[in-house]
Amino acid sequence: MRFDPEEWKKKAEKDFEEAWKAGKGIVEEVSLNEAYPRNLISIGRPHPVYEVIERLRRAYLSLGFTEVINPLIVEDVHVKKQFGKEALAVLDRCFYLATLPRPNVGISEKQIEKIREIVGDFDAEGLRKVFHLYKKGVFGGDELAYKISQVLNTDDTTALKILDEVFPEFKELKPVANNLTLRSHMTTGWFITLSHLIDKYPLPIKLFSIDRCFRREQGEDASRLYTYFSASCVYADEEVSVEDGKAIAQALLSHFGFEKVKFKEDEKKSKYYIPNTQTEVYIYHPARKEWIEVATFGIYSPVALANYDIDVPVLNLGMGVERLAMVIQGAEDVRKLVYPQIYSNLTLSDVEIASRIKVREVPRSKEGVKIAKAVIGAFERYRDEIGPCEFLAYEGDFFGVHLKVYVLEREKVKLCGPAAFNELVVYNGSIYGIPKTDEWLEYFENGVETGIRYVDAFSYLVAAKIEESLIKRENGEIRVRVVESPRDINIEIDEKLRNYIVSRGGKIDVRGPTFLSARWEFE
Repeated sequence: MRFDPEEWKKKAEKDFEEAWKAGKGIVEEVSLNEAYPRNLISIGRPHPVYEVIERLRRAYLSLGFTEVINPLIVEDVHVKKQFGKEALAVLDRCFYLATLPRPNVGISEKQIEKIREIVGDFDAEGLRKVFHLYKKGVFGGDELAYKISQVLNTDDTTALKILDEVFPEFKELKPVANNLTLRSHMTTGWFITLSHLIDKYPLPIKLFSIDRCFRREQGEDASRLYTYFSASCVYADEEVSVEDGKAIAQALLSHFGFEKVKFKEDEKKSKYYIPNTQTEVYIYHPARKEWIEVATFGIYSPVALANYDIDVPVLNLGMGVERLAMVIQGAEDVRKLVYPQIYSNLTLSDVEIASRIKVREVPRSKEGVKIAKAVIGAFERYRDEIGPCEFLAYEGDFFGVHLKVYVLEREKVKLCGPAAFNELVVYNGSIYGIPKTDEWLEYFENGVETGIRYVDAFSYLVAAKIEESLIKRENGEIRVRVVESPRDINIEIDEKLRNYIVSRGGKIDVRGPTFLSARWEFE
């Protein structure tokens, strides 16, 4: 039966979307803690490589492929079986694993005396037994110091000191390589996986795996890393062709909006593929204005498959996740894409800056939150009243104590100053405390509102101080006349964020007269 990617894609996508929607029912709603007033919810940012991986996973699933995890650590014999005469060239690019040998530790009289100088008398035969069991692999190196401390009746720190000063053979250990390798191609794992499935499952077998591969490059640069993600699949059936590979590649890439795909016969001609089937897949990189290879596919050689008793044709496609992500992101250096924290300068969006602005002190109880909201309400109702004036904002039972809270102004000015209802807004990398008026409309429309007003932060500080005063039942009063810095109005902007904003030429301008006052009394 000839492979039709469009029909396959449409049917599989419908089935997948229904399953996806059905799974959403298990997600629970999570309510935010009321104690944090109007703070912008901090939303994490995914890594672009893992974003592409997740989209590739959904694409493969929608095309009817089943996800598997292939062996990551494999014996080099598999490379030899699969790659034949090319094995040496492939193994040259593999990382071989090595382990520390476990020394055969003897204990001389001189060493016994030295240990006695540190811990006093001890069971020498018991210590010999510990080393013998360690050599046999009864327990690992992470338990050695603990086992020694038990025999010597001492602590782990002293046991480590004895290992360091009395048994130099442990410091002189050097790794010894074995025949285990980290896979450099997903193909290495596919042969092993298929050999266990081919006689157990009906055809066609469609599998995919998106996982790490490791390659010993001469060094890491703008286009190469020691480790990368391969989005690989196999399609095993009685009849497969190069056209099937093209259809799968096109169907996958269409999920990312790439409709124009180029195919070119690969000149490398790996021996594990049937001649003239190895094909490179290209998409257009708009930033570099050139076609970029993102995948390769081919049909496995019957000779290599026979070494694993696989008796049906197998098409394999491998897609470089980082390469695809580079095109999507418009990146030109894979190091900056994968390790931005190391190779790129940190940049924070206005949303990220806003998410790191916090109210410093907040009430811890639900009743405290009610008090804060009542104070906010009183300021909003009486904001234009001229002082001297005082208004009851809250009265009630507060953990068994009668409490009254007032908002007030002792001088002949409005209850709330001109900046009392200013809101913190992040705009072009700067933080401003500004009123929501036409003058500042641009900042609100094109910046990021934190939802934190000065009156809110002040009122939550009032409630927090009332909670602190409850134990001693101490009456109190708080006043904030003029704001010069965020802390003046109970706002927290951590030092690292300050330094980042200033280093980028940004501002933190929260100045303004608030004239906010509140007092409370316990009865």
